[in-house]
Amino acid sequence: MREINELTDVEDPAWPVLGEELRKAAVPVEVLDPDPGEGAAALLQMQVTVRSYLGAVVLHSGGMFLDDGWLRVYGSPAAGNPRRMPGLARVNAFPAETDPAWLPAAGLVVAHDVLGGVFAIQGGPGERAGLPGQPGEMVYFAPDSLGWDALGAGYGAWLSWMLSGGTEEFYEGLRWPGWREETRGLDGEQGLSLFPPLWSAQAHQDLAATSRKAVPMAELLGLERETGRELDEADPGFLGEW
Repeated sequence: MREINELTDVEDPAWPVLGEELRKAAVPVEVLDPDPGEGAAALLQMQVTVRSYLGAVVLHSGGMFLDDGWLRVYGSPAAGNPRRMPGLARVNAFPAETDPAWLPAAGLVVAHDVLGGVFAIQGGPGERAGLPGQPGEMVYFAPDSLGWDALGAGYGAWLSWMLSGGTEEFYEGLRWPGWREETRGLDGEQGLSLFPPLWSAQAHQDLAATSRKAVPMAELLGLERETGRELDEADPGFLGEW
């Protein structure tokens, strides 16, 4: 395993470039303060350098809320942070002590959206990971289809796209008038549950007419996984640890 200085003392670190993208973002962005110790521990477990956007986010931020809280990207926040944002290590159930033999079961979960959508980095060959795409590619668990899709890009390109306004295109047809007011006040452990549920035809007939309430993200993800098993007779797998 590489030591922490080998992961952090690199040429061309990504954070200055990413910081400029954050300042010029086309959507509202709230970046939380990091816990340096937690960030360093997460880097050691992942063995990624801060030359990557993933390493930069994990070491230099406590995570971020994008587009008025619609999308939550995980970093290394301080325990007990007022926004109740979980860290990447917690969401992926990293071992308490660095373990060179530990790997994510399928992919590394790096973000959730308010609807219970899951963004992950594909972690290995499809037959082992059970996910579409290639190793290192971003994949998305869609709450309206209860299935995974490959996005055709890595983490850095995906994050840049989201910051440049990609959420508008990506979530076309999945937003309703006044959604910002509903998402802005939610914390990092909450999502929105819709009824009729998002995977039903009734919901898409008139999304604005659905009833919506804030629920724990753990509850939302658990319901999606259970429903996926029942409807498709297939387990979507790990969607994040809460």
